Amino acid sequence: MDQAFALQRRRLMQAGGLGLALAPFGAYAAARVPELAPILGWSGQDRSADALQIEGRLPKDLRGTLYRNGPGLMARGDQRYQHWFDGDGLVQAWRIDGERQRASHAARFVQTDKFKAEQAAGRFLLPGLGTAIKAQIPVRGPDSFNTANTSVLRVGDELLALWEGGSAYRLDPHTLQTLGPKTWAPGLEAMPFSAHPKQDAEGRVWNFGSSPVGKLVLYEISAQGALLRHKVLDLPMPAMLHDFIVTERYLVFLLPPLTLDLQRLRDGASMAAAMDWRAAEATRVLVVRKSDLSVRRILELPAAMVFHFGNGWDEGEVIRLDYVQAPPMDKLNQEFGDLARGERPADDRPSTPRLLRIDLTSGRLDQQSRDESVEFPTVDPRVVMQRHRLVHYPCSSSLDRWGFDAVMRLDLDSGKRERFSLGPDCVVEEQLLVPKSGSRREGEAWLVGSGYDLRRKQSFLTVFDAEAITAGPLARVWLPYWVPYGFHGRFVAEV
Repeated sequence: MDQAFALQRRRLMQAGGLGLALAPFGAYAAARVPELAPILGWSGQDRSADALQIEGRLPKDLRGTLYRNGPGLMARGDQRYQHWFDGDGLVQAWRIDGERQRASHAARFVQTDKFKAEQAAGRFLLPGLGTAIKAQIPVRGPDSFNTANTSVLRVGDELLALWEGGSAYRLDPHTLQTLGPKTWAPGLEAMPFSAHPKQDAEGRVWNFGSSPVGKLVLYEISAQGALLRHKVLDLPMPAMLHDFIVTERYLVFLLPPLTLDLQRLRDGASMAAAMDWRAAEATRVLVVRKSDLSVRRILELPAAMVFHFGNGWDEGEVIRLDYVQAPPMDKLNQEFGDLARGERPADDRPSTPRLLRIDLTSGRLDQQSRDESVEFPTVDPRVVMQRHRLVHYPCSSSLDRWGFDAVMRLDLDSGKRERFSLGPDCVVEEQLLVPKSGSRREGEAWLVGSGYDLRRKQSFLTVFDAEAITAGPLARVWLPYWVPYGFHGRFVAEV
């Protein structure tokens, strides 16, 4: 079944390679929309800087590395990708030593087969998710298109650069040197491995890979990086997924009403342009037992697009979780296309928090909605898969601009929020919690994240006390340059 799934995936991605040539890059609108300048990307060079400027004081017990990943290369010559998700992966390492008040930064492009071939050719050779390009080199499977551009995972002695369409890429965690694609077991070569694995407090990892042809592969991995179990499920609907929830007993997936028009792909459309959003249909709530990786129940919600979850837990036959509901996928693809051109989206709808209660016995779903403009929810790593109370986000204090300018903490029990804005000249990215040394209480942590200053044209890292966000950052670490906006990261503490 694994080989059949890989073959289907390969055929699907090959169909996406029958596209059209890129449109010319043209004039970039960064001067007109300065908050979008980092989406321009770099030209493929690696960078590093030592002895970074520190404004304020780093907490003494904050020692470790913030790894981040995102699309770093968006243009070659006079051609430019037409979708933000298409850029080649750039992995960053922010190394923090609060004891010595030192910080450094390194950023290296993941040397995927695609990146190396296109770097040598000086032009794009393969299609992306949202950019139709006729394949100019042989396509051997999903990893031919692998950009390794979405997130990272530290497991065992390896740092993995993640992209949901194929293999994770192995990196040296100290130098960021690319070591090659990761194969978890014979027969799993180039199988999809999502960019949102869930890692519990002991280091055990759960993950999935999905396919729009109705296949879902599940992984359980030890803290040392050994594959413990895997299974491929056949689903009665497409499985176009980005993230999921893991509790003590269950895996939970929200499958949006998206289909892929294969004929449109063959006729030259990009994969994003061949997606159909079916607003009248339901989002399926798929619940899988962890004990035997079998389907426990499939329920239905009104059509909803979900990229990111915060966390979830179960109480017997009741599951509780939180997520961020995004605009419909057709609207998002239009927005991401605007961003890739350096244009402020014409229809920039906010993503907002949701809380969901699932009763597996009765099949009842209870949903609560909030109206804050947020994304990239994160929780204390000690409560992953367990009951949690606090969720942290970058958020927007104004809908008059693109991007987030503030940091927010939401208490799910009381509904209370705390927020601090870095001001209209800053764009704030994902924020991660790093438990304080010797602490046990949820949220007793440092909040660490990156951002960009529009006036200075420099990127920075901020450190907040997660229990005193309204007091502002304790420290801000400045780069002497800017880096492209990223998606997700992990903080690996030194002990």
